Amino acid sequence: MDLLNKSDDEILEIANPFWDDLIKSSNKKDYNGFTRNFSKDMLMASNEVEIGKQWTRNNVLTSLSSEKEFLGCLRRNSHVTVLYKQKSDSVEGDFLGRLVLGIEDEEVKIFGATIF
Repeated sequence: MDLLNKSDDEILEIANPFWDDLIKSSNKKDYNGFTRNFSKDMLMASNEVEIGKQWTRNNVLTSLSSEKEFLGCLRRNSHVTVLYKQKSDSVEGDFLGRLVLGIEDEEVKIFGATIF
């Protein structure tokens, strides 16, 4: 599968379910659900204790709204970065969500996920 040549709409068909799962799992502090679609390298770098600390320290990460606004896609090297405007149910303001997708073992996997 060649992600780089897909249209934004085609990428969103793939990215939105991943993003939605990340939001649900983060809100529930569900490490296994949160890391389910991670690439091997991303999974190795995602220590359960450290992610748990992030969930404890940052209220935004456990109160993310299910609503999101697609901002655009960035294509670089072999990855596509999908950008979302994201809100929290308990912290005011807008946040930038970043989801990096790539191919690993012929499947789309998450190579990065952050909220700013």
